[in-house]
Amino acid sequence: MQIKAEQLRAHLAKGRLARLYVVAGDEALLAIEAQDAIRAAARSLGYSERAVLHADARFDWSLLLQAARCGSLFSERRIVELRLPSGKPGKDGGAALQQHAAETAQDTLTLVSLPRLDRAARDSNWARALDASGVWVDVAVVERAAMLDWIVARLESQRQSAPRAALEFIAERVQGNLLAAHQELAKLGLLHEPGPLSFDQVKDSVLDVARYDVFALSQAMLEADRRLLVRTVEGLRAEGEALALALWVVSDTLRSLLRLKQDTSSGRPFAVAAREARIWGARLAACERALGRVSAGSLAELLERCARLDRLSKGLAPGLGDSDPWLELADIAMEAVPA
Repeated sequence: MQIKAEQLRAHLAKGRLARLYVVAGDEALLAIEAQDAIRAAARSLGYSERAVLHADARFDWSLLLQAARCGSLFSERRIVELRLPSGKPGKDGGAALQQHAAETAQDTLTLVSLPRLDRAARDSNWARALDASGVWVDVAVVERAAMLDWIVARLESQRQSAPRAALEFIAERVQGNLLAAHQELAKLGLLHEPGPLSFDQVKDSVLDVARYDVFALSQAMLEADRRLLVRTVEGLRAEGEALALALWVVSDTLRSLLRLKQDTSSGRPFAVAAREARIWGARLAACERALGRVSAGSLAELLERCARLDRLSKGLAPGLGDSDPWLELADIAMEAVPA
């Protein structure tokens, strides 16, 4: 059975736990909170002993089966935690997980933590076996558009509120870093009494804890968000990110748009062209909107500028464009999809 992370507390409140739980997702804070909630519910029902296994590339998968079969030394019930940070158990691990899912004893609760799996891994026999034998908790990433609602909910949980300008200030500062957002909101809870917070109170408390993700450049380009583009480029530069990686992200976005533009101009349906270009999810709609704002000629010219920028970054003749490679990168990205 699959549930969303926000449904987990209601599930646990029923007081009847499954034999096996999988917590899968890349949002560290929410995954940690989901695991903590499962542990707390298990402890309240007498699962007082705990064994933790870290499955790296050299992990002996027989240890998982031994942990499930051996009885508890000090209590009637025990928790077996398996942490699989790669999300790839391999052939032996996959077989062990299938066997474990089928043989888990009633007095043992298994908690498996995974990153978000791609479609092929999610459809694997071992993943299906885990899903069928327990509860799969899907921890979704909090997208930028949903960040304000998430902040509001967190403030409400500590009986506080803030004006929209303050909420937007927090969201802008943390830039998708949920752990940092959690820390800043918890700090507001410690510094101020329950009730409405002013913008000045929030501004004085919240630090600039943005986590700049180089791959966020692509989505910012597609959405023509110039403010976010500039902040991200400046942040990446300040954090010492390699220019070559940022340039690759920008160039790859331009190539994808150019290919889509050429395909759709020749009469191919957008959905078909996007599928062949391996574009899906939030990028799908953003790419379709971006195509209406660009021409094939302008995209080709920007790719030529990327090639010149690549030579500039390697110390060769700069040619046309800004002599500062990071400023040139920001200019290319902003001209790619004009608002």
